[in-house]
Parts: sequence; C-alpha cells; structure tokens
Amino acid sequence: MVDATAAVGTATQQALSQSASTGSGTAISSDFETFLKMLTVQMQNQDPLNPIESSDYAVQLATFSGVEQQVLTNDLLTSLGAQLSASGMADMASWVGMEARAVASAQFDGTNPVTLAPNPVAVADRAEVVVRDAWGTEVQRFEISVTDDTIEWDGTTGSGTPLPTGSYSFELESYSEDELLQTDAMEVYQTVREIRSDGINTILVLQSGAEITSAEVTALRDPSLF
Repeated sequence: MVDATAAVGTATQQALSQSASTGSGTAISSDFETFLKMLTVQMQNQDPLNPIESSDYAVQLATFSGVEQQVLTNDLLTSLGAQLSASGMADMASWVGMEARAVASAQFDGTNPVTLAPNPVAVADRAEVVVRDAWGTEVQRFEISVTDDTIEWDGTTGSGTPLPTGSYSFELESYSEDELLQTDAMEVYQTVREIRSDGINTILVLQSGAEITSAEVTALRDPSLF
C-alpha cells in the first residue's frame, strides 16, 4: 500500500507548483483545486482497516471554506475602501482653492498675512505665539489675548523687519500667572492646492506643501469672503 503521508505530500507539491504558475486573479481557485487534490489522495491512500472519519473530511472542508471566505471578504473590503476613498475625493473636489484650518505649516509669501487660530487652555490668563522657520528655529515670539478667535500674522518682527519668504510653523504657549501650562501646535488657514487619495485616506496638499488628511481639517472657508 502506498504510504498516505508520502502520497499526500507528493500531490501537494505538484498542486502547489501548478498553483504557483497561475495568475493572482485565480489564486483562490487554484488553492481550492490544491485542497481537493490533497483530499482525493488522502481518501485513496487511507488505511482500509482504519479509515478516516467522514466528519474529519467535513472539518477540513469547512476550515478551508472559512479561510477562502475570509480572503474574499478582505479583498471586498479593500475594493470598497478604494471606492469610498475615490468617492470622498470627488466629493471634496470643490475644496481646491478654499482655505482649510488644520495644524500644519504655513507658507509666507512676504506679502499676504497668515491667519492663525489660537486655542489657549481655558484657565490661561495670557498666551504667547512662538513662530518657527522651516528648520524649527524660533524666529519670533509675541503675546496675544486669550480671547482672540483668529490672528493675522503679517510676517514682520516687532521692529517692522519682514521675515524671509518660506514655510513657518506656529506654537501657542498658555500661561497662568506666568506659569507655563501647556504648549500646543497652532492651527492655521492654508489654501488647498490639491486633493488626492493614498488608497485609504483623502489627502489635502496645502499651499505650504504640507499634506494632511481630510479628517484633520477643523474648518473650511472661502478666501474671497475675507
């Protein structure tokens, strides 16, 4: 009698070799054929004095079917995710040219001010804005009111000297009786230049070149109204 284990192993190797030569679109089908060949060899070479229980075959088939279904489900979810991402990108096409508010760097062109949106700690009695250049070096610091909703940063120092054009980031330091309570990255308004998808998220490319996801946007406004 042919050894069942050796026969199954030979059949498996042959089936896997055949499966490997097929395209990715028929991978599941090939794997199912591999399983059937293994099952057939197993039945042909079982010990007639100690045959494999039919329930064992059912368990093997159910296990394979479960794995196959999971693979198909994952493929479906991936496809749906891509479709939803593309749909979301299409829905937000009108965002291009609008100003989105989010935590990001801002591009200063030497002329137009940058709108900042401070959000100091509730118990703070004063706040300071820290301006950093593209290399993270502090280039300016100034105090603001804790009640300000937005601030127009004109890119000039206290002496009126304009800062170079480039990318700047902003931090807000909240104080209570001169004690620093918290430092937070500030939200800024930046023009949306491009919208694209990474397959999962909808990505917004801002004027400064910074990239954020649509979920990071906390407000949107039409620049022609300001």
